[in-house]
Amino acid sequence: MSFVKCCFEAGEGHDFLDSFIQKCTDPGCCCGCCSALRPRYKRLVDNIFPASPSEGLVKSNMEKLTFYSLSSPEKLDRIGEYLFQKASRDIYRRRHGFVIIAMEAMDQLLVACHSQTLNLFVESFLKMVQKLLESTDPQLQILATQSFVRFANIEEDTPSYHRRYDFFVSKFSAMCHSNHSDKITRDKIRLAGIQGLQGVIRKTVSDDLVENIWEAQHMDKIVPSLLYNMQTAEKYETVSCMDTDTRDGVEEDPPRLAEACLRELVGRASFGHIRSVLRPVLTHFDRHELWVPNDFAVHTFKIIMFSIQAQYSYSVVEALMQHLDAGAGGATGASGDARARTRVRAARATVLSNIVAIAAGDSVGPSVLEIINNLLTNLRASVARDSEKESDEKLYQEALINALGEFADHLPDFQKIDIMMFIVSKIPSGQRGKTTKADAMLQSILLKSLLKVGTTYKTTELSKAFPPAFLDALLRVSSAAEPRTRALLQRILHTLLDRRNNLPCLATATVEYAELGLTVEKCSRPDLIFISKHGYAIFSSLYDGLQLESNTLENVQAIYTTLALLCIELASEETVCDMLHLILAIQQSALSNPVLSTAQQCRLHAAAISLAALVPHVLLLPRLAEYVQQIVEARREEGPHLLPPLQEDYGELPPARLPAKLPYLMIDQMALCDCVKASGIEPSRLQSPSPYSAGGPQGLAHRHSWVEAGAAQGRDSLADISAGPATELDSANSSPGVQRHPAQSESVSLEALRRAASGPTDAERRDAERRRATLNNTFRTAPFDHLLHLTQPKYEIKDKLEEIFNSISEEPLLPTSGACSPNTGKSHQQHIPPHTKYFPELFLY
Repeated sequence: MSFVKCCFEAGEGHDFLDSFIQKCTDPGCCCGCCSALRPRYKRLVDNIFPASPSEGLVKSNMEKLTFYSLSSPEKLDRIGEYLFQKASRDIYRRRHGFVIIAMEAMDQLLVACHSQTLNLFVESFLKMVQKLLESTDPQLQILATQSFVRFANIEEDTPSYHRRYDFFVSKFSAMCHSNHSDKITRDKIRLAGIQGLQGVIRKTVSDDLVENIWEAQHMDKIVPSLLYNMQTAEKYETVSCMDTDTRDGVEEDPPRLAEACLRELVGRASFGHIRSVLRPVLTHFDRHELWVPNDFAVHTFKIIMFSIQAQYSYSVVEALMQHLDAGAGGATGASGDARARTRVRAARATVLSNIVAIAAGDSVGPSVLEIINNLLTNLRASVARDSEKESDEKLYQEALINALGEFADHLPDFQKIDIMMFIVSKIPSGQRGKTTKADAMLQSILLKSLLKVGTTYKTTELSKAFPPAFLDALLRVSSAAEPRTRALLQRILHTLLDRRNNLPCLATATVEYAELGLTVEKCSRPDLIFISKHGYAIFSSLYDGLQLESNTLENVQAIYTTLALLCIELASEETVCDMLHLILAIQQSALSNPVLSTAQQCRLHAAAISLAALVPHVLLLPRLAEYVQQIVEARREEGPHLLPPLQEDYGELPPARLPAKLPYLMIDQMALCDCVKASGIEPSRLQSPSPYSAGGPQGLAHRHSWVEAGAAQGRDSLADISAGPATELDSANSSPGVQRHPAQSESVSLEALRRAASGPTDAERRDAERRRATLNNTFRTAPFDHLLHLTQPKYEIKDKLEEIFNSISEEPLLPTSGACSPNTGKSHQQHIPPHTKYFPELFLY
């Protein structure tokens, strides 16, 4: 312990000859030495201090010291050490005025000198800054922080391998949490702490040789300190770029400066360091229960998304998705564990939905489907938790669906189609009556996701909006067991089909289309090609959807809207017969389907007449419009329940007013053919039997085999001979046991021969031509599966033949040879069934 100090200290003896003229001015010196023994750099340093600290730094002497430092850079380290010693004594003696002067001198020397020996001077400078930060005086802490910030803005010529900033990170972070009693002083200390952290970030992230600031021990202090100050803001206004003043640290508001510092930290992070920043952010929100309400969370993550390098933005989305189901921290105590966790999950999902759109524009390749797959995985996990009774879980699912839609909205159209196909592939394809409750819920959730993506897609061509695999998957879902799921699928079709914003006008069935102002354009050739390939599958699926007993009013209304949009989007003379065919099939099913209630029958009749009224409005067919209007007027008088709007309940209809009792109010097929023909459209396709009915076309209900085809070619007269139900040919030789009636047989045979000689009548000829055209048209246009269904026999050929041959005598069909007489027993051939020998299996199914 020493209270006095001598100028001759170790390591300084070799400088005592620098000058011996001046007298020692150090009041702490006790050796009585003369000025000749004082080193010059010490005299220059001593001369910058005035007699009173209020006078401030002696500028002329400071200029001399600066010139000396530039002339003799090897003395910088000694000058810095000496200034540190003087400042330490002044701090101990609480002479803060001289401490401020010493710090100012340090700053000027640091800015003026850029030599290779600056590193040694910096060590003394940092020791002085640390000494000031360790004091309890807020003024000295703020002064030290300002000096450190100026130092951080200096680019050093040579790197430093041994410098460490862990003390400054800890101290500046502690200053950010200052709880000083005076608000103004507290804000100044917090502001200084944020500025200090900003200086540490700038000084370290640009130099790979210094301490790694991205380590967890540093990020766990820096990031929470910034968030702690940001959350004290009165309101959160997120902008996509930083303000210039804020970036330069001029802002006097701690929350805004903390936001600017966080932007800078995130902006400087490379791909490998993104997780180092995100982990303490998520931990801070968990520990301090900042997810609910989530305004601050949305604000913070938007700042991160706007600040991060664009190519790394999907990493933030990925990290947040992985954190969706993580523990909710202290909020999930013993009592409200499940509900608290669900609320936190919903809040996190809402944050995700707010930021995922920012990442979508820069996400390419596998990262897109990876994000979509993660969202769908979380949706499936939510459904697995059986969330039907928990409203918070519903909010979580809705937030995930919104996130999916927001993400898809910023992707190009071809990627939206890929996403929709990806979602459809995840939908469970349970058949009606076999779908479990969990599958039904998952179907509904995934269809909502699909609808959210579909609303962002702008359809140009139907072939692009409905690739074959995607269309097949959608039509498979149309047979779902849940009515709500089927209605949701129709809404998806509405979104993808409506290219001209006609959907609001077609939300409810009507027959007054002139007042709606529909936008109708001519159908393009690619769309006609599309409907020619897939029209039967689409119409059949919609027709089958109308036959379900579980249909509600919403289901019928949704299918009507889908058909109306198809009618408008595919308006063409080539499709009008197909549409009218479907309308007739719907009407017929309302009359013949036994599972439909009276209310469902009335809805189908109303939907059919609404679609029938839409066809002439779209294609301008006056005769058809007039005919439909006549039916509408007749129904208004006698059957208003067969007209739109569709109703939930039609009450108790008297038997006389049931649809089956009013056949004269129905749409007639022949009348439609006449109307279409009058407009110059070939009605042959409309004349053919309906392919939508349960039994198929009546004329094709049986199998057309090659035997019947052969009999029909060139033998029409023989067919006419045998056509009469009471006709009996002269066949005594072939039927030896049958007694003939000569008079009747002769008269009938002569009449048949007379008709065969004169040929078919005109009516018979037209009827045969119509049947032939119907058959050709059906086999030319109907799908293979439908033709296979139509040509299926009502019985197996082998079974029927076996029955026939068992009913006749056991005599061989052909005369037996001498070697095979009845007396010698039956030959091996007689044990072979005759139908196997003479009628092999020629048909392959």
